[in-house]
Order: sequence, then structure tokens, then C-alpha cells
Amino acid sequence: MVKTPQEKWKESIVAYRKKCQKILNLSKSIRYAGIINEYGRTLTGLVRPNTTPLWSAEQVKNEFFIISTLMTLRKSYANKVGVLDFMHLSHPKVTVLAFQRKNITFYVSVDVKTKNIEALISKIKKIL
Repeated sequence: MVKTPQEKWKESIVAYRKKCQKILNLSKSIRYAGIINEYGRTLTGLVRPNTTPLWSAEQVKNEFFIISTLMTLRKSYANKVGVLDFMHLSHPKVTVLAFQRKNITFYVSVDVKTKNIEALISKIKKIL
């Protein structure tokens, strides 16, 4: 039986959500794992239970738009410097990791006190 575009879309969202859950399960220091498209729209995302949000809904929307725009613009440099592996943004209260895969970006926020962030990045990349 041939799947409709809607069925294919639903399956891909379910698969993305499972990856987000696997990422969230890697460490208690991971606050959020989500996927945004090239326009900054959230495809799926999971917040760790009992986590206090640092941003309002509007701020999250703006953050995702900024990240997706940056990732899209970086694609034009890929033929010169290579494909972007990941982006690491360090803030006083949170660390943000962004991994671009095709036309989607995996967005992961991590507690700033996390030890050995390199090991966590390596584990996340294995899931992707």
C-alpha cells in the first residue's frame, strides 16, 4: 500500500519525537530537545518534566527563527569550509547545542553546569 504524504509526514514526526526522547534520556542536565525546520517552526520538542522555562513563548519563537536563519545562511558556505557539524552557544544560564541535518535542526538546551559537554555532544551525534 502506498502511503499518502500526510502519513509519511506523521511517521517522520513520530521518528523525530523518538530521537528527541532519546536525547532527553542521555542526561538529566538536558532541559529541552526539539527539532525546528528551516523556517524556525517547531516540528516537535520535549521539555524535561519539572523544568522551569527561561524564555517566554514569544522569545522561544524568536530564538528558533534566529537559529534557523543562521543555519540556513551557513549552508551557503558549506562548499568552502565544509558542512556545519554543530553549533555551541554558551549563555550564563544555559548552553544551547544545534545540530543541522538536511533541512532540520536539532535544538538542545543543557544546564550550564554540565560537566564534560564534549562527551554529551558525542552521544547526541550518535543518535542523530
